[in-house]
Parts: sequence; structure tokens; C-alpha cells
Amino acid sequence: MLSIISNKLLHPQRCRHWLLWLLLAACTTPAFAQTPTLPERRAGLEKAPLQTTQLSIAAPGDTARVFSLQNLADLVFANHPIVKQAALLSDEARSQVLQARGGFDPKLGADFHRKQFGGTDYYNNWGNELKIPLWPGGIDLKASYDRYVGTYVNPESRTSGQGLAGIGLSVPIGAGLLIDARRSTLRQARVLQGAAEAERVKQINEVWLQAAKDYWNWYYTFRQAALIEEGVALADRRFRGTARRAQIGDQAPIDSVEAQITVQDRQVQAEQLRVDLQNARLILSNHLWTPAGQPAELPAYAIPQVPSLDSVSRAELARLADFAAAQHPTLRKLEAKISQLGIEERYRREMLKPKLNVSGVLLSQGNFYQSEVPAAYNFGRDNYKVGVDFAFPLFLRAERGKLQYTRIQVKEVALERQQSQRTIVTQVNTVFNTLRAYERQLALQAQTIANQRLLLQAELQKFELGESTIFLINARETKLIDLRIKQESLRASYEKSRAELYYYAGMQSLAAAR
Repeated sequence: MLSIISNKLLHPQRCRHWLLWLLLAACTTPAFAQTPTLPERRAGLEKAPLQTTQLSIAAPGDTARVFSLQNLADLVFANHPIVKQAALLSDEARSQVLQARGGFDPKLGADFHRKQFGGTDYYNNWGNELKIPLWPGGIDLKASYDRYVGTYVNPESRTSGQGLAGIGLSVPIGAGLLIDARRSTLRQARVLQGAAEAERVKQINEVWLQAAKDYWNWYYTFRQAALIEEGVALADRRFRGTARRAQIGDQAPIDSVEAQITVQDRQVQAEQLRVDLQNARLILSNHLWTPAGQPAELPAYAIPQVPSLDSVSRAELARLADFAAAQHPTLRKLEAKISQLGIEERYRREMLKPKLNVSGVLLSQGNFYQSEVPAAYNFGRDNYKVGVDFAFPLFLRAERGKLQYTRIQVKEVALERQQSQRTIVTQVNTVFNTLRAYERQLALQAQTIANQRLLLQAELQKFELGESTIFLINARETKLIDLRIKQESLRASYEKSRAELYYYAGMQSLAAAR
């Protein structure tokens, strides 16, 4: 029974009917891009070659359209808002130092109080003082002029009508002699200037790393789209050549349908990649700003540079590792924090001492500048005012608690720095190993592409001898395009890893932009 059915199906007449039915069905099936149609046979046409030459992607001499990585770096470092914002960190640190210097500003003070009632001058008090803090020893230089007159003025404060002038010092010989709050604040503010500078460098490096990654993403999307466009052109030429061969009867008409399906499939890919390329260009444009602070957009005609793929040597790795271990912004911030806490710890130790302040003032009659003032009322060792202030908490719990807390913070930051240094050096070595792996992969990928080209050429020769099909040719060519896309992906990944290498070392990969 099966043999009868198979004989009927394999009958030449019936085969022709089935073939015509399938062709009619293919012609009437709706298509979204182009409706495949079988070419009509025409006599007198020459045999058309199947186009297989790889097309050029971009004119290499058109340098005016190239938007290089160095161009991106110039715009980012000059106009990017985050870069400008990072520059404010140094200004902010300088303002903190200026604020701390205010603790040593001279201060001039005066007060006046007068009471008169029922014809009686109760008091007429006028006090003035100029206080000048001195850096060494926490000393305060004081100059004063007091005039306290009236019926009910306290006798110990009463002065003559000319007033009483004085000049003297206030010296802490206990807590505050070696370091006090003013000197501690100023020293910490100066140390934090280094931390602010390190934070500025870190923020700029982060901006550049993201900009470099977006640039190479744009490069990869651009090359991928160009390769697919190249594939569309190749498939279209092959379709036209196949259709022409079918017209002269040198090839089966159904092969033209196979060739046209390949064209349509690559056209769909090309449409998607046009959108991806536009989006990649917009993402890269996020880093572009004008000097006036207005957003700029990368023009559609711009093309990326070809990656240099310069190998990072072992000597360069050693230099980067040494720089990362000593000058990385994160480590510099932690070192500044340790120095700041060291100053705070020294100040807290100073506060464990008793508070003992000694002050002495030389006195003179208010019109001491006049030559007729008797010597007994002028500045001298017999006209003075001295004082001693003493205070000492018996348990020192507040002071000891603050000192203990500061020491704990010093240990925490020191341990954090130790771990950060190890992590940074490990990251540098890890990315360097990744770069080496990419170099080996790129070398293998180049060999694979060369072999695939040979395989495609051999398939074409077999086709000319009638031993291959359009399907196999398209498959070989598609594989070649995929391999070239993979090669561009590796190139982009290599450049992004290079940018990461310099970033983890605490530097900017400007050497890769040159």
C-alpha cells in the first residue's frame, strides 16, 4: 500500500503539480517586507556572478567625521556639570580652612551702661577690650580701656575720670597649652583639604569611566550596524544574481526565494540596529555640554575612532599598581581621615589635663600717652592685675569617653584603608588579566575570521560546480558576519577594560585617548 502511494507521489507528472502548487502558495502568502516572487525565464541573458566581496564600512580618509575619544575627553573635562561640581569641593575645603582661621581673628568688644536718677549719677560704666589670639601656647593678648565712675559703682571696679588702660596675656599652662580647640579645628581643616582634592579626582574619574564606556558602546553599535548593512548589501546582490541566473534557466527559481528571505531577515536586523545606534548616540550625548552649560548632541554623521588596541605592558602594570597603592583617591581620603582623627586624638588627650589659666595685665592711667602723667600711674611692675583659673573634673568620664571614641575611629579607618589598598591592587591585577585574555581572544578571532572567509570562498566554488546550495552559502556568510561582530565586541570590551584598569588605579585613561 505504501509503495503504491509513494509511486503516485513520486510520479514526474504529479511532482510537477505539487511543485507548482507550492510555488503558487509561496507567491500568494503575504509578507511584511517584500513579497518573494519567482523570476520569469528569459533567453539571451548572461550568467550573473554571486557577489561575495566584503564591502568597506567607512571611508578611512574621512577624518572630519571622526569623533575621537580625545575629543570626548576635552569636552567632558571642560564642560561636564559633574566635573565642575567636583571642582567646588576644593573651594569648599578652602572655605572651611578660612572659617577655622576665624578662631584666631582679633576681637574688639565694648559695652556702655549709665544710670542717672533723682539728680544722682548712679554709674557711668564704659568697658573696652581688644583680644588677639596667638598661635603658640593658646595665648590670648589683651588690651583694654575701662572707665567706671559714679556714686554707686563697685569700689573694686571704680576708676578715675581718665579711665584705666591695661595690656596683658592669658596663658593656659594646663589643658590647652600644647593644643586647643582653635588649633585643632584649623589643623583638621587643612588636612581635609587633601581629602577634598582626592574626592574631586575620584568623582572626575568616575565621570570619565562612564563616558569612556558609553563611547565604546557607541563604537560597537556603530560597527555592528555597519556590518549588518554590509550583510544586507551582500544578500541583495546575491539575490539579484540568483534571480538573473534563474531567468536564464541556470538555477532553480526557488533559490531566488531563499536568497530574498536572507535579504529580508538582515533588513529586520538592520532596522533594529538603527534604533540601537540612535539610542547609543543619545546616551553618549549625555556627556556633551557646551561652555555655556547647554546640552549638546552628537551629530548623526559622526563616526567613532578605530580602537588602537595597544597592549598594556608589565612595566605599565607595575607603575599603575604602585600608583594605586600610594596615590589612589580612596586611599588619600582615608589617609586624610586618619590624620584628622590623629589631631582629634591629640586634642582629646590634652583635655585630660587640668584646666589652669594664668592671666596678667599691666595697668596705667587712661591718659598714659600724656607726658605729665606721674610714673606711679603709668605701666610698671607695681601696677598690675593677675588672676588664676583652675578646673578639673574628678572622674573625667566625658573626656575619657571622647578620647576612647576617637581612638576607635582611628582603628576603624586604619583597617578600612588596609582592606581598600588590598582590594584596589587586586582589582588592577584582575583587570590586567582580563586585558590579556581579550588580547588572546582577539588573536584567535582574527584567525577564525580568516578561516571562515576561506570556507565561504570554497563553498562558492562548490556552488559553481553544482555541489552546494544558496542556503549553505548564506549560512557561511552569516557566520562570517557574526564572527566579525564578535570581533568588534571584543575590541569594545578591551577598550572598556583598559578604561577600568586606569580607573581602578586612580587615574584617567587619557593615554588611550591619544
